[in-house]
Amino acid sequence: MLHQQAQAGHRPGLHGNVSRNAEVKKKEPRRQGHKAKGEAAGLPSKEEILAFLRKAGAKAGKREIARAFDLKGSDRIALKRILSEMTEEGLLAGNRKSFKERGGLPPVAVLEVTGRDADGDLIAEPTVWDAEEGPRPRVIIVAAKVTGLEASISQGDRVLAHISRIDGAGPHGIQFQAEPIKRLPREKRRLLGIFRTREKGGGVIDPIDRKELREWPIAPGDEGDAKNGDLVRYDLARAGRFAVPQARIVESLGNPDDERKISLIAIHTHGLPDEFPERVLKEVEGLKEPRLEGRTDLRHLELLTIDPVDARDHDDAVHAAPDDHPGNDGGFVVHVAIADVAHYVRPGTKLDHEAQMRGNSVYFPDRVVPMLPERISNDLCSLREKEDRPCLAVRMVFDKSGTKRSHTFLRAMMRSAAKLSYEEAQAAIDGKASERAAPLLDSALKPLWAAYAALAAARDRREPLNLDIPERRVKLDATGRIERIYVPQRLEAHRLIEEFMIQANVAAAEALEGRKAPVIYRVHEAPSREKLNALREFLESLDLKIPGHGALKSGDFNRILARAATLPVSDLVNEVVLRSQSQAVYAAENLGHFGLNLRRYAHFTSPIRRYADLVVHRSLVKALGLGEGGITEAEAARLPEVAQTISEAERRAMMAERETMDRLVAAFLSERVGAEFDARVSGVTRSGLFVRLRETGADGFIPAATIGNDYYRHHEDQHALIGDRTGESYRLGDDVRVKLIEAVPTAGALRFEMLSEGRRVAGNRTRIPQGRRFNMRPGRRRR
Repeated sequence: MLHQQAQAGHRPGLHGNVSRNAEVKKKEPRRQGHKAKGEAAGLPSKEEILAFLRKAGAKAGKREIARAFDLKGSDRIALKRILSEMTEEGLLAGNRKSFKERGGLPPVAVLEVTGRDADGDLIAEPTVWDAEEGPRPRVIIVAAKVTGLEASISQGDRVLAHISRIDGAGPHGIQFQAEPIKRLPREKRRLLGIFRTREKGGGVIDPIDRKELREWPIAPGDEGDAKNGDLVRYDLARAGRFAVPQARIVESLGNPDDERKISLIAIHTHGLPDEFPERVLKEVEGLKEPRLEGRTDLRHLELLTIDPVDARDHDDAVHAAPDDHPGNDGGFVVHVAIADVAHYVRPGTKLDHEAQMRGNSVYFPDRVVPMLPERISNDLCSLREKEDRPCLAVRMVFDKSGTKRSHTFLRAMMRSAAKLSYEEAQAAIDGKASERAAPLLDSALKPLWAAYAALAAARDRREPLNLDIPERRVKLDATGRIERIYVPQRLEAHRLIEEFMIQANVAAAEALEGRKAPVIYRVHEAPSREKLNALREFLESLDLKIPGHGALKSGDFNRILARAATLPVSDLVNEVVLRSQSQAVYAAENLGHFGLNLRRYAHFTSPIRRYADLVVHRSLVKALGLGEGGITEAEAARLPEVAQTISEAERRAMMAERETMDRLVAAFLSERVGAEFDARVSGVTRSGLFVRLRETGADGFIPAATIGNDYYRHHEDQHALIGDRTGESYRLGDDVRVKLIEAVPTAGALRFEMLSEGRRVAGNRTRIPQGRRFNMRPGRRRR
């Protein structure tokens, strides 16, 4: 939570240079106790000079100081002496043209939120700081006057803030406090690298960012406690306008060769908060479980949780049964029960603020960065087998064709009949029931599959986008090292749960719209014109076409994918179609969901790991009169801002998860440098080819300068690199043989050498422009 104290120091005004002319012209007598030895009677004291500089809002030179105190003639010479003394005494930093209080901060500054103190208050540091002034001052963030601003600020953010000194000693020796004015766009990433020491002290940092091609010097004394080879977080500082930037190590994260530390790179790079403040944990300790009173009792239903075998939380359960209503012959009643997180996480609490700041849980192969503390996610709200748990459930009635006839939301109490994995549930349906699943086969599992058959038929009529994108998984051994990389089988059990969750999400959106209640929608817009044009060019190179007129629907893409299924590059077509799609986001305005081909859609089924779902639960509770914990008016008014914040958090999580997978794969392959692999060209650029290995799905790069004995040009319309002399080409989707040359696990980077010869395509030779000469030696070109 943000520091609430406001007692420490007044906030300076927003003006620039502060004129003291009126005060000085009055020539009021000053007490001699304010003077340093040797100061003239008409000169300002050192304390007054410091006070002026604090209010100036920017560095001020001798001229500005003299003008502010109306000093002329010999007094200006005396002022020069005083300023020199103050510089020697360590009170000032700068020179005669630009002075500032050493260690001080301007009235308004940009700060980076670096973490929290022991009390859970956000702590920040100035983003611009002169290393010669010593350690960067720490600033405590106080409550903002802008409504809701504090809830959007998290570790790693930059904020523009009013700065004031804390009278006396602040918490933990902090001398400054900041009142946020606005949250600035988050920087793309924090700076991380590998520290290499030098014999004479200091060292250099090799950035882990694969796009960063230089090393940064570390001056002696700026290395902190980092050791040679450590993964470190660092900042860049420039001593002067034209000086070479110097790096300063902020934190050492340990040995990067330990695969158990690889996920930490993404955690620190993206500023993911991986620890909960003490005040949040104390709030969680006081949570109490609800009683059955006021809730619908669903404990008689054989609700099942069906999740991945390594699932870390269980927040949804399902049940289906034939509908015995005489007017719905062959229909089904489906219950989807979701953990009642809204009962425990109330609006405005410290726990709620922390959950909103995180936005979602982030999953890595070796750890999870949860949205909610473990006592909630793994205990109070985890739908454990044979244990009573509060839930928010939706009862849906479908006819025999899978069309939904009605839905009803219930605040209930449930008891999971069994915790099954997808594989276990599927095996039972396939005639290989486990000891745990066997008693539930006829009463619970078969009715689920029967209801799914009807829902699947309705889904096929709806024609949602049907992409087939294999998902890589990493299996770690007991020591945290990679055992294997694999693509899990897509089972009917996966599709069953997915479809039941979609129907529950649709019901939530419909129920809230029907009550004109606030909603955070999950929206997915149609592809942009630019992306469609690029996709059209790619498909035409494969003799595939998309409709050139009218509004495209998801079914149009499905027909393209069906035709591409007979091609050897069908997986590539699926991926390119995926890249053409818009990014799904959260919004307070309904824009529909193109991919699912739905008019309205909201996330309801995972409130343990997604804040959007928690907001939808609260809105349902309030709109349907289901008890306490409903959405407040203040929260409803902030939904557009909340939607934006959690969309950003989702993108941050996706990047962190993807980068970690790349780093793990690079670590796995680092022991196979020199090995040859079958691959496919997955991307073509001016600078080279991206390839994907058949064996592991790993992605790597082949620089154009290293390909063959020719000069290769990028032909964008053909998605190919084509040699000037030979006409040999490497085209998107080509099968090739490559050799691993380099693997950099900390950057997740793989570099390959092309072993296959390019295809010779008649008429594709490009005439070398007159006056340009190219070096045709293998692997070289004149730049």
